[in-house]
Amino acid sequence: MADIARMSRSSLDSLSELARTVAESLGGEISAYGEFARATIEAGGRLLFCGNGGSAADAQHLAAEYVVRLARSRRPLAALALTTDTSVLTASANDLGYDQVFARQVDALGRPGDLLVLHSTSGESENLIQAAGTATRAGLFTVALLARGGGRLRSMVDVAIVVPTDRASRAQEIHLAIGHIVCGYVEESILENPE
Repeated sequence: MADIARMSRSSLDSLSELARTVAESLGGEISAYGEFARATIEAGGRLLFCGNGGSAADAQHLAAEYVVRLARSRRPLAALALTTDTSVLTASANDLGYDQVFARQVDALGRPGDLLVLHSTSGESENLIQAAGTATRAGLFTVALLARGGGRLRSMVDVAIVVPTDRASRAQEIHLAIGHIVCGYVEESILENPE
């Protein structure tokens, strides 16, 4: 029988080591993401989030942090998870194909100067690749939180944050932490410079 105490210690030590590596090696990329998010919100733009599976849940979670709050009371910030409208998702998948479920929404809702944040552990999901291409053509900024080397998405976005792991669960844990860091930065910036 597995020893849960040993397993938890090992798992948390591994997560801590990965977080330390990310902090030491990806600070520039995380800062760039934060500046894109801050500038987008300050200019009256919107943050659009998307991903598949667990990454869809991360996208939804982070959009909520902007609209409601992360840690401090402040005005709501314009953010939208493209993973939550079942009617749009299923109609798009049925009529246009699953590859278009996010690109169609980016085309309909995105405006020049908005920011599209793509969550992917592989960087190879065709629906995210299509969304990134649509966003670029429409004049949106793009950030991708990735792992496993970044896949094709790495070279398609303005900022690629590639977590150095092949484990999807570890990547998602770090992606969510990065998302919280950036949201906290935006939140503090808004509170320091209220409209």
